Amino acid sequence: MNALPATMKAAVQEQAGAALRLHDLPVPVPAPGQVLVRVAAAGLNPLDTKIRAGKAAHARQPLPAVLGIDLAGTVVAVGPDVDGWTVGDEVYGMTGGVGGVQGALAEYAAVDARLLAPKPASFSMREAAALPLGFITAYEGLVDRARVHAGQRVLVHGGAGGVGHLAVQLAQAHGAQVFATGAAESREAIEDYGATAIDYRTTTVADYVQAHTGGEGFDIIYDTVGGATLDASFEAVKPYHGHVVSALGWGTHALAPLSFRAATYSGVFTLRPLLTGEGRAHHGEILREAARLAGRGQLRTRLDPREFSLAAAEQAYRLIEEGAANGKVVVTVAA
Repeated sequence: MNALPATMKAAVQEQAGAALRLHDLPVPVPAPGQVLVRVAAAGLNPLDTKIRAGKAAHARQPLPAVLGIDLAGTVVAVGPDVDGWTVGDEVYGMTGGVGGVQGALAEYAAVDARLLAPKPASFSMREAAALPLGFITAYEGLVDRARVHAGQRVLVHGGAGGVGHLAVQLAQAHGAQVFATGAAESREAIEDYGATAIDYRTTTVADYVQAHTGGEGFDIIYDTVGGATLDASFEAVKPYHGHVVSALGWGTHALAPLSFRAATYSGVFTLRPLLTGEGRAHHGEILREAARLAGRGQLRTRLDPREFSLAAAEQAYRLIEEGAANGKVVVTVAA
C-alpha cells in the first residue's frame, strides 16, 4: 500500500452564510476505535444547508468546519481497538459534520468504526453516500419506534422526499400497504416506489382517511414534513393501536386529537448518537440492514443526476438551497 499523504484537500465552511473554500488540512490519524476512510463521495442533506447558514443549533457544529454528514469510501488505515475492518474495505455511513466532528467534504476522514457498514455491493459510491441519514431516520421511526409489520396500512407524509422515499420502501419491505402524500408533480415518483399517491393539496384528511382506510385511520403515520402536517397526522391515525412518528416534531402541537384516539406518538432525532456517543453501533447495524435490502432489490436511492467535484461543493449546496435538486445531491470527492 502507498504511504498516506500528509495533507488533504477539504471544503471548509469558514463562517455562517459564507461560500465554501478549499483548504489544505492535515490528514487525520485514526484514534482508538476509529478507521481512516478515503472519501469517495459525500451526500448532502437539507440539514447541511441549515448548519452552514448558522440555523441548526441542535447540530452543535461550530464554524469553521468541514461539513457533510454522509459518506462512502474505502478504509485506508485502522486505528487501535478496532475489529471487523481491514484496509481496502468499502464502507458507508453517517459519520460527522455535527458535534464538532469533521465531515465528509474532505479527501480523508477519521471515523468511529461503529458508525460504518459495508457498502451495498450493488450500489456505486455515489448511491451509497446518498443513503445513510435518510435511511437511518426512516428505520428509527418505522422499525425502532412504530414496529412496522405485514398487514398494516402505513401513510408516509412527503413520500418523494429524502427520508420519505426510503420510508416508503422500508415499510413495503416489511409487508405493509403504503400510501404517501405529495404534490401532483411527485405522483409519478411516489408510484414508482410502489406506494399509493395522495395529493395533499386537493384531498382533505377526512377524504383520504375514508378512501384508503374506510374511515378507520392508518396504523402508522410517518411525518417527514412537520408543522401542520404533523397536526393532520393526529387526525388520520387509527384509534387505540395507531402510532404517529415524526422526524420534525419540533413545534408546538395540540395533542388532543391524538389523545382522543388513544393513539401514540414518537419523535426521531437521528443525530443523537453522533452528539452523545450513545447508540452508535445501532447506526452501523441499520446500515447493514439497508445493504441487505439493496442486495434483494428492495431499496433504491434517488440521486440528482448532476455531479459535483469537491471544488464545486458550493454549487451543490446552492442547488439544495434554491430548491432545485431532483433527488439527493452528492459530491464526488475522489474517483
